[in-house]
Amino acid sequence: MSAVFQIIPVTILLSIFTFFGMLGFMVVGPNQSMVLTFFGKYVGTVMTNGFFWANPFYTKRKITLRARNFETEQLKVNDKMGNPILIAAVMVWKVEDTYMAAFNVDNYEQFVKIQADSALRQMAGKYAYDTFEDEHASMTLRGSGDDINAVLEGLVSDRLALAGIKVVETRISHLSYAPEIAAAMLQRQQATAVV
Repeated sequence: MSAVFQIIPVTILLSIFTFFGMLGFMVVGPNQSMVLTFFGKYVGTVMTNGFFWANPFYTKRKITLRARNFETEQLKVNDKMGNPILIAAVMVWKVEDTYMAAFNVDNYEQFVKIQADSALRQMAGKYAYDTFEDEHASMTLRGSGDDINAVLEGLVSDRLALAGIKVVETRISHLSYAPEIAAAMLQRQQATAVV
């Protein structure tokens, strides 16, 4: 009878250890990573795909390393000449430094969206829509496509470096005068073309 009473606590203890041991298993898929922390202290990042075991007390946070697309909403901003324009951009980005993405910003995906909008607004305010308004402009939003895209990519990259984000490509996806002045600008351009 006493042997049975000794086996029961050992079995319960082994069950508890087995349960906690199972919590340590993790699967890391292709182009994914797992950031590990131990009671608030960064331990490391698993970037190799496969099946792993880590201390069950580690907090595990999955961060994807895949390239992602993001398109800004159409923003209404003023160009260098003060004309209201509608502008949007598409961006391809990915996480390059998991530590920075996890710990330098609260939410790196939201950070990407806000900084992309901010950089697009800043860039649009530095250049005229076209040479029709600013005849001495060396670069315009409409006429200098690749150069403007390079400027925008540089602005976005600088802002996202804080979060360990690499910008693969950024391009303007929409550019037009705002509806309230579009008709007047078209008439002005047609009149100039006739003269």
